[in-house]
Amino acid sequence: MSHGDVSQGRGGRVPRRCLTNGVLRAGAVLVAGTVVLAGCTGGGLSGESGTAGGGSSAKYGTSPLAAPDGTKPGLAPISSERDEATARELISKLPTKGRGPKTGYDRDKFGYAWMDTSDGVPLARNGCDTRNDLLKLHGQDVEFRRGSDCVVVSMDLYDPYTGKDIAWKKAKAAEVQIDHVVPLSYAWQMGAARWSKEKRQRLANDVLNLLPVSGSTNSAKRDSGPVSWLPPNKAVRCSYAVRFAQVALKYDLAVTGPDKSIMLRQCGA
Repeated sequence: MSHGDVSQGRGGRVPRRCLTNGVLRAGAVLVAGTVVLAGCTGGGLSGESGTAGGGSSAKYGTSPLAAPDGTKPGLAPISSERDEATARELISKLPTKGRGPKTGYDRDKFGYAWMDTSDGVPLARNGCDTRNDLLKLHGQDVEFRRGSDCVVVSMDLYDPYTGKDIAWKKAKAAEVQIDHVVPLSYAWQMGAARWSKEKRQRLANDVLNLLPVSGSTNSAKRDSGPVSWLPPNKAVRCSYAVRFAQVALKYDLAVTGPDKSIMLRQCGA
């Protein structure tokens, strides 16, 4: 887990991300001479409609089942029986083993935060560091530092972990942190200690494994697995379990037996 920034936006201005060469992008609709913003964000339209498994909603963003690479904003609840069955099938694929010692773990062994040079993950080498990429992807009404299209200074964030809206400004950066869904020290104990540094850097900077959330909630999670910590917002616990499983499967990581059991229970097992 690591810290990051998030942001806000106010007034009737059109956020920069809704404009391309002076033309309104999709998500900003002109109605009777007034610009109506339909969730125009850096990563897509959070105002898209759809079922929990099939797409996104204006409030929650995108279901992890509909965004297996993590490049869509938000973490929408999974609630239908069909989607829960799909979630259980995914989680069931996880291998299990005991959690090893933390000996030798150091955050720097996963690269410096937040590097833009970790090849093999979405949004790498785009000229913007991973933290700001995440803020742009998940935030709404994003405002940038003057003269920059990268450094986020304010935005509105719906935090899936708490179910609360956060109006963030860079002056209070700690109010939002970037969570590693699969904590780096957890990964270290489950096998990442034997990985190459390049693979560890990918895990640390892969948008699939990253979510901007409440700083205090992220701090409370620490390096816990699902058996020790789940989001306070019960509506997204199955989605969180799915995202945890997606990351573990992508990087060939095992989870503990108790972690797998509690993940399955969140999705109706």
